[in-house]
Amino acid sequence: MYLQMERWRLVILAWVVLAIGMSAMAERMNKSALGGLFWSTAKEEGDLVRKAAADESAAAVLNDEDEFHGGFSSLDGMLQWAIGHSDPEKIQETAQDVQRLSSDELKKRHAEMKELMEKLKMPSDAQLMQIALDELRNSSLPMEDRHRALQDLLVLVEPIDNAIDLHKLGGLAVVMGELNNLDPGIRTTSAWILGKASQNNPVVQKQVLELGALGRLLIMVKSSVTEEAIKALYAVSALIRNNLDGQQLFHAEAGEVMLQKILRNSSIDSRLHRKAVFLVADLVECQLEIRNEAYLQFFSTPSFLKSVVDLIASTDLDLQEKALFTIKNLIQLGSTKALVLKDFCGLDGALERMRLELQQLMVDEEQAEYAIDVESLRREVEVLFIGKLTKVTQVPT
Repeated sequence: MYLQMERWRLVILAWVVLAIGMSAMAERMNKSALGGLFWSTAKEEGDLVRKAAADESAAAVLNDEDEFHGGFSSLDGMLQWAIGHSDPEKIQETAQDVQRLSSDELKKRHAEMKELMEKLKMPSDAQLMQIALDELRNSSLPMEDRHRALQDLLVLVEPIDNAIDLHKLGGLAVVMGELNNLDPGIRTTSAWILGKASQNNPVVQKQVLELGALGRLLIMVKSSVTEEAIKALYAVSALIRNNLDGQQLFHAEAGEVMLQKILRNSSIDSRLHRKAVFLVADLVECQLEIRNEAYLQFFSTPSFLKSVVDLIASTDLDLQEKALFTIKNLIQLGSTKALVLKDFCGLDGALERMRLELQQLMVDEEQAEYAIDVESLRREVEVLFIGKLTKVTQVPT
């Protein structure tokens, strides 16, 4: 219910900002005596009225009016236009007023906005998705228009309900078909759409997995086109996060081997390193929660553990932090051997070197706060490691 209220609050704010922009537009037009569009007062905000009769001098109307007269493809387009034509102070005041609305007031205002949208005959998100999908189904569609249609879908699928509707419209299959497009940009955006639609959305995760997208995405992760590989790995992560069926399919496709290859490749883009190591942490954490380590034996092998520990030496502080978080989870696996971490991976030395590096960063005002947070995590990993090491090195008396 809270999320619903917040969503209504944002919708209302968007429409009020739009009204402010239109009001400013009308004022400018009235001053220029050009006629054309005019809007109601604040009491009737959003109630857009157009004069029935057009004046001959309307031909000289400002370009801004022409832009509105031509229509907008979405609420986002209208909102962006309104922001550009509004007084920032008024927008700020409006935002504060909307935040103070009660639940009942929000419901009432939301109903009013819905009615207004119907009057304006603005296409719904579902209709906009359908338009984009119809374009993508057109095999003769120019490549530029295909890119644009996919970009539209990328924005539209972000709300959970829209992502679910995409499958009802047959859209998931259409987007999956684009994963085989010869254009790497098309493949990249298509993977991005599937990832965004699947993010924290079990319904869409199940649908995409059943359509068989995971195997193709895993192949794309190996692409020589960096952006394609990054977006494909993002989609894989979104598909299998907190999804046991997806994780089972991932392991069946030898996904952990793919992750190790990424982690061991020192010349690869650091963004792939970050996504890969974070996915490992997520997979381990999920299996620890359900107390099932059956699929995690590979993550406890000496070679895999070393590929993660070696990332601590990275100059990328964000990557170091993600590697630490992953090691923290790996240490908690029963199959992870403390002596392997010490003797084969050199974890103790890596942690000490990192401590010294972080001490130097703490002197830098700009990085001090972040360095302190990472040091806290480093100490936590060190305590877990020493605790596990102590258990196996104690001599029975």
